[in-house]
Amino acid sequence: MSETRPQPTPQNHPESFEGDYRPTGPAAPAAAPTIRVEPGQTEFLLRLTDALNTTLDLQTLLQRTAALVRAVIDYRIFAILLIDTRMNDLRMRFQIGHRPEIERLRIHLGQGVTGQVALSREPMLVPEVRELENYIDANPEVHSELAVPLIVKNRVIGVIDIQSEQPNYFQEEHLRLLTLTASRIAQAIENARLYTRVSRQAQTLEVLNEISRELTSILDVDRLFERISQLLRRLFDYQMFSIWSVRPIEHVLENRFSLRFGERFYPSDVIPVERGIVGAAIAERRPINVPDVRKDPRYHKINEETRSELTVPLIYKSKVIGVLDIEHTRVNYFTEDHVRALTTLAAQIAIAIENAQLYQRVAQQEQRLDHDLQMAREVQLRLLPATLPRSAHAEFAARFLPARTIGGDLYDFLRYDDQRGALAIGDVSGKGAAAALYGAVVSGTMRSLAGQKPSPAAMLQALNASLHERRLDSQYVAMLYTVWNDENLTLQIANAGAVQPILCREGEIEPVRVEGFPLGMFPQAQYEEISLSMRPGDSIYFFSDGISDAENDSEESFGDRLTDAIARHHHLPAEEAVEAIFSEVQDFQGDCERFDDETLIVLRIV
Repeated sequence: MSETRPQPTPQNHPESFEGDYRPTGPAAPAAAPTIRVEPGQTEFLLRLTDALNTTLDLQTLLQRTAALVRAVIDYRIFAILLIDTRMNDLRMRFQIGHRPEIERLRIHLGQGVTGQVALSREPMLVPEVRELENYIDANPEVHSELAVPLIVKNRVIGVIDIQSEQPNYFQEEHLRLLTLTASRIAQAIENARLYTRVSRQAQTLEVLNEISRELTSILDVDRLFERISQLLRRLFDYQMFSIWSVRPIEHVLENRFSLRFGERFYPSDVIPVERGIVGAAIAERRPINVPDVRKDPRYHKINEETRSELTVPLIYKSKVIGVLDIEHTRVNYFTEDHVRALTTLAAQIAIAIENAQLYQRVAQQEQRLDHDLQMAREVQLRLLPATLPRSAHAEFAARFLPARTIGGDLYDFLRYDDQRGALAIGDVSGKGAAAALYGAVVSGTMRSLAGQKPSPAAMLQALNASLHERRLDSQYVAMLYTVWNDENLTLQIANAGAVQPILCREGEIEPVRVEGFPLGMFPQAQYEEISLSMRPGDSIYFFSDGISDAENDSEESFGDRLTDAIARHHHLPAEEAVEAIFSEVQDFQGDCERFDDETLIVLRIV
């Protein structure tokens, strides 16, 4: 091998080294080169070993190697070539005196002087390179060449190559000294390469850890796919990137995200699950690294420029959920390090994708549930009376606030005739959809029985019997049922486990003592009934326990504050009294979460 460039000097060549330096070339005398060796070879080798062992940076080591070789052999053109084990050829890793473009040259084993040395594992001293048949004539000015293999543990890792523009420049003494030097240089290079690999692996593991932490925090599927494509570039370069997910029922792969030269790319939406290299990776459940897709019959062409392809299946709980595919325009681009890194990351990617898809499904279900609850709320509100009854001697007002979107409280006004009407307020055990549905059953049953114009006790007995026939475990209804007679100003009341109403007369507050078992708990239950003679100015307050049990942030209940509120507002019209009391309850609770439905009804005699 031979290349040349204008003769470097320590001042104008960036890769010059300190020390004795004697330029040679056409203008130099044809005498044998000067050999500079320390008084004792042992001392020199110790100094050599010490200099090489003080660094593990490969580039620094190669520079020191060049300086150390110059210490024993004055050279003009120098190179260290290392074997690329993937392509099984020599590539220049460091040089002095060659043109820059020569660094891209690849030399096959057995080709040229350096190729022969690497293949034969023997050094070569060539007095005149023109006499070699297999010589690579890269520099017509070169005449002699000296090449020594770098061998570690009986394995050739590269070649040291020195060239001269003078015939017969190198001597046997040069060969012997360079051979002695090469054995130590080879071990130092191998140590530096090992350190570089370990450092790179440590950096890769750190990056993988950072990527894993970030991926598990992303729950939006589309954003997750895009972020995966960005984070992978921290590990290695690629030109094409795709994520495919398996649709097992249709037995196809669906493209979820693709990039082509940094731009979004939209290949076919679906392909058969067994097609191409991605299909092979799924079938074999292992990574597949293809050095040259043009030579692989499994390759399904999507990108014309693709030469290398690395495909890794995404496996979650022993099931292949998809595949990660990256491609490059260079042949044999992806290494075993790439395969290991991507395989490690694929497990985290599979978990992140599954979590994001699960979150997406849950979010969709929550949206549907929220829509259903909104519809249920609309239905529940429609079951409540649209208008309040009008009466010559009484006014009614009501307010209902569910603890959740829908609630278990219910109330109703039922017209008997021109003078009589019923008022019911109930509280279904539990909350939410189940309580609301059970309340709808109670409301429907009560309306069907109202046509018979039953007394309060009779209505509660009939409701109890009906609910007990279709009884649900731990489900019951507390209800207060009253019948108002506007002609004689009487109020009949029966109670099935509801909160006792409060009567306010001339500013005096007292509960109405009437009790009974909740509906649906016991068969054949009997209910007492009382009758109140009302006077103008009287008012009676019906409420669910969500009002009296309302709590503030100190876990105090509204409790007796209700009677105080009634005393303050009993003189107000029914509607204003309801709003005033409800406002006090809301102010008392503040920002505390409401744990029970709240219902308040006021009947005021005028």
